[in-house]
Amino acid sequence: MGYNLVYKILKNHLVEGELKALEPIGVRIDQTLTQDSTGTMAYLQLEAMGIERVKTKRSVAFVDHNMLQQGFENADDHKFIQTVASKYGVYFSKPGNGICHQVFLERFSHPGETLIGSDSHTPTAGGVGMLAFGAGGLDVAIAMAGGAYYINTPKVCKVNLTGKLTHMVTGKDIVLEVLRRLTVKGGVSRVFEYSGEGLKCLSVPQRATITNMGAELGATTSIFPSDEKTLEYFRAQGRENEFIELKADKDATYDEEINIDLNSLQPLVAKPHSPDNVEEVSKVGKIKVDQVAIGSCTNSSYEDLMKVAKILKGKKVHRDVSLVISPGSRQVVEMLARNGALADIISSGARILENGCGPCIGMGQAPGTNGVSLRTFNRNFYGRSGCLTAQVYLVSPETAAVSAINGYLSDPREFDGDISIDFPEKFIIDDSMIIDPSEDGKDVEVVRGPNIKPFPINKELNDIVEGKVLLKVSDNITTDHIMPSNSKLLPYRSNIPYLAEYCFNTVDKDFPKRAKEYNGGFIVGGNNYGQGSSREHAALAPLYLGIKGVIAKSFARIHKANLINNGIIPMIFENPEDYDKIRDLAEITINDLLNSLNNNNLKLDVKNNEGESFSINVRVDLTSKEIAILKAGGRLNYIR
Repeated sequence: MGYNLVYKILKNHLVEGELKALEPIGVRIDQTLTQDSTGTMAYLQLEAMGIERVKTKRSVAFVDHNMLQQGFENADDHKFIQTVASKYGVYFSKPGNGICHQVFLERFSHPGETLIGSDSHTPTAGGVGMLAFGAGGLDVAIAMAGGAYYINTPKVCKVNLTGKLTHMVTGKDIVLEVLRRLTVKGGVSRVFEYSGEGLKCLSVPQRATITNMGAELGATTSIFPSDEKTLEYFRAQGRENEFIELKADKDATYDEEINIDLNSLQPLVAKPHSPDNVEEVSKVGKIKVDQVAIGSCTNSSYEDLMKVAKILKGKKVHRDVSLVISPGSRQVVEMLARNGALADIISSGARILENGCGPCIGMGQAPGTNGVSLRTFNRNFYGRSGCLTAQVYLVSPETAAVSAINGYLSDPREFDGDISIDFPEKFIIDDSMIIDPSEDGKDVEVVRGPNIKPFPINKELNDIVEGKVLLKVSDNITTDHIMPSNSKLLPYRSNIPYLAEYCFNTVDKDFPKRAKEYNGGFIVGGNNYGQGSSREHAALAPLYLGIKGVIAKSFARIHKANLINNGIIPMIFENPEDYDKIRDLAEITINDLLNSLNNNNLKLDVKNNEGESFSINVRVDLTSKEIAILKAGGRLNYIR
C-alpha cells in the first residue's frame, strides 16, 4: 500500500513513535512562525530554556496583530520581539509588512516541510504542500530549541473535489461547505487532504483560504498537493528553486473520504455566531448590511483583492455601508497600487486599513450596536468583533464586494461582469522589511518594556487536589470566551496578571474575583471546550487565577495541549450526563491523583452546596509523556 501525502511528510520527519492512527508521535519541525500577540510569551519561554540559538531551518517572528499603538505597550513588545529574535537567530517581519500567514506563504513556504506556528491558522501553508500546525507558544519555543512536536497520529480524510467552480463561487465556499457538513467539531484528530480533478481550478491563494479555515473544523491541519499550480505560484514569487512536486501515491489509503461536486456548489454564508452555521446566500435573504470588512489571513491575497477591485470599479459603496479592506501584505498593496486597482478600490469609497489582522481579532472597526457586518474572515464567534450585539456573517470577497455596493447581503452571481484575472508572471519582490538576525547574537541587548511581566509557572502536582467549581459553561466555548482578544486587551499579551482580570469576561465578569476568593478551583465545560485560537493565554490566565483542572465533555486539540503544557489537568466526563449533576461552587476532591493519572482514569468526589454528595469518573486520555508533564507542573518544569 502506498502513502497518502500526510503520511509521506510525517514519515520523513518522524523522530518518535509509529504512524498508527491516534497513536502518539514526535515530529521534527523545519520552520516556525510567531506573531506579536502570542510571540512575546513564546520568546520569554525560549529564553527560559537557556539555549543560545534556534535549531530550526528557519524561524520567523511577525508583527501583525497589535498594530494600534495607543500607548507604549505595543511598541515595547515589538522592540522586545525584534531584539530577542536577532539574538536567537530568528528573522523579523516588521509592522506593516503584512499578515504572518500571507507573508509566510509568499516568501517562506516550502512544499514537504513541517511548520508550527503560535497561531491557529498556521495550516494556511498547507496550500503549497507544507504540513503546518497551529500550536501554543510553548510548543513553538520548544521546536525552536530543537525539540520535537508531539501529536497523536491523525486520521487522514481525503476530500475529493470533482468538477469546476462556477461563476462567483470560490475556495471560501468550498471550506464553508465542509464546515456545513462536518461542523466545528468534525475535524478533531483529522487532517484533510484535498485531491481530485477540481484542483485544476484552484490557485494557491484559493487553496490557502481552504487550509486556513480548516482550523475552524478543529482539524489538526489541512493540505494540498504541490503541483503545477504550486510551481506557477513559486515561479511568480521568484522561488522556483524551492518548488518540489509532492503528491499522494496512486494506491494511497485514507481513513475517510468525502466528495464535493464543485459544479453544484453555490455561494455560501456562515451566519452568527459560528463558522459552521452555513447556508446558501440565496436562501438567507437580503439582510440590510451596516459594515463590510474584506481581508484577514483568509482572504487578503492579490487575487482576492484584484477581484474585489474589478467588482468595485466605477461603482460606489452604498451610502449606509462602511467598507474596510485589510490587505494581506505590502507586496499585495504595491501590486495593486502599480496596476491601478488600488485607485479603483479607493474611488468606490472603501477605507484602506493597515496590512495586518485588524478587525478580524477585534483590533479596531468594531460594528455599531446591533450592527450587521459581512466579513471575509475565518471566525464570527460571539463578541470577537469587539461588539457583543453585532451580527457577523462570513462570506467570500466576491459576496462581500457585491453586498457593499447593494447595501444588503447579495448573491454575488447578480454581478454579471467578468472578474477573471491573469495570475501575474512575476510578483514585486521586496524583502527589505524582513530583518535578518544577528550573526551570532551574543552582543545583542534584548530590550524589555515595563509591560512585560514574568509568565506564571505551575508547581508539581500534589496527590490530593481539591477546590470549588468556579464556572460552568456550555458547548463550543472558544478561547475568545476564555481570554478575550480586542484592542483594549491585546496590548497586554505580555502581562498575564493584568489579562487575568478579564478572564471569561464575556461569560461571567465576576469569574476572576471568585477565583481569587476561593484560591482557585475547577472549570466545568461542555463539548469542544477551547475551540478557536491557539493563544495559550487562555491557559495562562486561568493558571494565574489558580485553576487546577477543567472537566469537559471534550476538548479542542490545541487548547488541551496548552492546558497540559501549563500543568492544568484536562478531564473528560466518562458519562456525559454527569455534567448536569455538578452545580456552581460544588466542592471537588481528587484523591490518589498521581497514581490514578497513570491509569488515565480519575475518581472525583463531588459535594454540591445543598449537601448532596456523589462520585463521578473522568478520563484524562494522556500519553505517558503528557502524564509526566502534568505531574511536573507543566512542560517547562518537565524540561528542566
